[in-house]
Amino acid sequence: MDPIPTNPGEDNPSHLHPITPSTPSTITPVPLPHLSDHLFNLTHYPNPLDSNPNYHPSDGFYISPHDVIQSHILHDLSAGAGAAASPAYHRAGPRRQIHFQPSEVVAAIVTCGGLCPGLNTVIRELVVGLWELYGVRRIYGVTAGYRGFYDGEAPVKLDPKMVHDWHKKGGTSLVTSRGGFDLGRIVDAIVDRGFNQIYVIGGDGTMRGAVKIFDEIRRRKLHISITGIPKTVDNDIGVIDRSFGFQTAVEIAQQAINAAHVEAESAVNGIGLVKLMGRSTGHIALYATLSSRDVDCCLIPEDPFYLYGEGGLFEFLYKCLKKNGHAVIVVAEGAGQDMIPRNPAQKEERDESGNLVFLDVGAWLKSELKRWWDRDHAGELFTVKYIDPTYMIRAVPANAMDSLYCTLVAHSAIHGVMAGYTGFVSGPINGNYAYIPVQEVAEARSVVDTKDHTWAWVRSVTSQPDFGKN
Repeated sequence: MDPIPTNPGEDNPSHLHPITPSTPSTITPVPLPHLSDHLFNLTHYPNPLDSNPNYHPSDGFYISPHDVIQSHILHDLSAGAGAAASPAYHRAGPRRQIHFQPSEVVAAIVTCGGLCPGLNTVIRELVVGLWELYGVRRIYGVTAGYRGFYDGEAPVKLDPKMVHDWHKKGGTSLVTSRGGFDLGRIVDAIVDRGFNQIYVIGGDGTMRGAVKIFDEIRRRKLHISITGIPKTVDNDIGVIDRSFGFQTAVEIAQQAINAAHVEAESAVNGIGLVKLMGRSTGHIALYATLSSRDVDCCLIPEDPFYLYGEGGLFEFLYKCLKKNGHAVIVVAEGAGQDMIPRNPAQKEERDESGNLVFLDVGAWLKSELKRWWDRDHAGELFTVKYIDPTYMIRAVPANAMDSLYCTLVAHSAIHGVMAGYTGFVSGPINGNYAYIPVQEVAEARSVVDTKDHTWAWVRSVTSQPDFGKN
């Protein structure tokens, strides 16, 4: 592919003025890192999609650096000229010019952290997209997370034939791990192996690692692009609408809730207790509750609860049992952690990623329920059936909607990297795919707003107490 004359700034939004005379004052474009920020005399190439038989580029096919997506689409017209400016992110998609000669690309794909539905689908779509869209032939999978760059087995050569059915499998065929982040050794290994495109799939901790790698690459002035693909089944990464695997998790959670409901309904004074994923946020518990309509109480980290006394959980459950003969509770794993007794060692215990190790809120709550009943209702029949579907949910393949998401986010990442962008994350914002600086994604959190309409909807469906007000 022959290079074309360089036109500085054409594909680099960092060279655009933040606000131009034609830009509404309520829109603030967010600068997006580009290789040309730390490298000079980059070569431009025509996009090979021009000659791809599956594509017929026409006017509007290629994304302009002026195309942006607003983060806030709801506006108060009464605010008039005083309305706050809304951040706007550069739209994802193919650019007319690229900065990598496909024959010179050596791409590395790595998965880090815990499992999530769709991991194998994202890997597959990255491999197939690089191969079929841009003609890249040197694609490698780094095994065992970040430590796989410098320790263990050599990267695995990937091609469409190898990954053709990976989307049907749960987990990650590249193997994953937590921790193992050694910045100097990772970047040295990237350079030694000749990688010039890095695709990192992981959660917020992984994205923080990607920020450090991006900064080190810039410091060394290397011709290497790095992009993050956010993965968190909890859906706790901010800025983007949702992360892949979330819809699958909510769907599979229904099976556990249905089983808990059957168990509770089939017993005298039966309680079905389901613990769902959600360390710092209760999105899965919330949407599973709304989807089920069989849940009597949804407990999440954002809404602290208490057990005894007026307006407490046990008073509410007793009323449910007297009215319906059974009750179903859904609790997010991060809820109630401050109420569970810990010994000194447990207060300090951390996992490989440095997170505080949570105790099992489901097992603790089951024990507290039995203690309450034995104390206040001795001699009456009572049953608690506890179901923890965590690993069942994490290990399944992505459903249809998440599978489609995986394709779109993978292809968006490829288009951005080939265009020379770096230090960014691809994801949907208000239904449109955009490029967001990885630094911003690593810092932003998505939590349940217990003052908004969605949480009010939960309380109207369950009739549970307003613990905060009580």
